[in-house]
Amino acid sequence: MKISKQEAPHYIWGAQCDGWHLVQGETLSVIHERIPAGTAETRHVHTKSRQFFFILSGEACMELDGETYVLEAHEGIEIPPGAPHQMQNQSEQDVEFLVISHPTTRGDRTELN
Repeated sequence: MKISKQEAPHYIWGAQCDGWHLVQGETLSVIHERIPAGTAETRHVHTKSRQFFFILSGEACMELDGETYVLEAHEGIEIPPGAPHQMQNQSEQDVEFLVISHPTTRGDRTELN
């Protein structure tokens, strides 16, 4: 089934961040997300879901298990189940990326301090 960002269900999360559900299934989720400059998601963990973040534009920092990785356009990082992580945008430009999750993260997210 063909889908575009413009047709995908949109939602707002966190500090004025955007998400577009490109694929919504029990076993697979693909989301196009945008994080404005100077903002971040909360640190959290998924017990079952494996994720892959792929940067489309901008630069992001991913804190994964206490280590920080700088990701630029066309780079990605895999997050295994049980790994604490946090996506941050410390730059002056928006960052857009894909989040691919298997299985879906719906009901599988624990916020951390």
